[in-house]
Amino acid sequence: MKVHVLESGTMEADLTWLLLAPGRVIKPRAEKDAPRAWGKVPTHAILIDHPEGRILWDTGVPRDWQTRWEPTTFDQFFPVLDDPEGDTGYLDSSLKQLELTPDDIDILVLSHLHFDHAANAKIFDNGKTKIMTSQAELDGVASITGYNKGAHIPDDFKGLDMAGIKGDDEIVPGVSVIQTPGHTWGTMSLKVDLPNDGPKIFTSDAVYLEDSYGPPAIGAAIVWNNLAWLDSVEKLRKIQQETGAEMIFGHDEEQAKSMKFAPNGYYS
Repeated sequence: MKVHVLESGTMEADLTWLLLAPGRVIKPRAEKDAPRAWGKVPTHAILIDHPEGRILWDTGVPRDWQTRWEPTTFDQFFPVLDDPEGDTGYLDSSLKQLELTPDDIDILVLSHLHFDHAANAKIFDNGKTKIMTSQAELDGVASITGYNKGAHIPDDFKGLDMAGIKGDDEIVPGVSVIQTPGHTWGTMSLKVDLPNDGPKIFTSDAVYLEDSYGPPAIGAAIVWNNLAWLDSVEKLRKIQQETGAEMIFGHDEEQAKSMKFAPNGYYS
């Protein structure tokens, strides 16, 4: 089994969206005129080469993010960085670097259905790829009327045949999902048990940053249910303590600098 971390677009944002930390993003009155804490918000997808097939976790941001996000106004708060060559490491490019296309993916698991995780889900509507997310997330988005509700845009996934996952579950041997709601109705985290590099937990937005994890856990501006979120963080902490898993957080710019990204490296 090999785990490839794929670049899938990097946003920028006021870091208060991700971390309500006194001193870092919340300023005392003596610093009330200080510039806002603005930083990079990288996204990633996880490709698992498994004896039972290829599994993809999340899909990142879309190339047409400005058009798609403009009705939500989030295009003003989470602009996606472009490089001079016009390719920010979107998912399709990252797959192409590994000589893969969406048709090569057997299972797509979406941690949740926000626009920076599920935006490219429809490119896997090919009659072959099995698409899954949590049942709680499916139940939640079913209540959305209008173009969006927060960072959920139903057009990203409307019409897809998505299987609902209830509870913690092993997708294939050594690859499990963990129900970690709070950020959204049904946010999930991913645990992969690797023989050489050891167990890894990819938190998605259950934990944005290492600073969010603590202890103590530090909340964020984008959390649907704060108490459920805190319970999920402590659930992950217990699993980490029991297994010694390495935690890989959903949008941590500093952690991303030390991670092995495809096509130059992988975990096994």
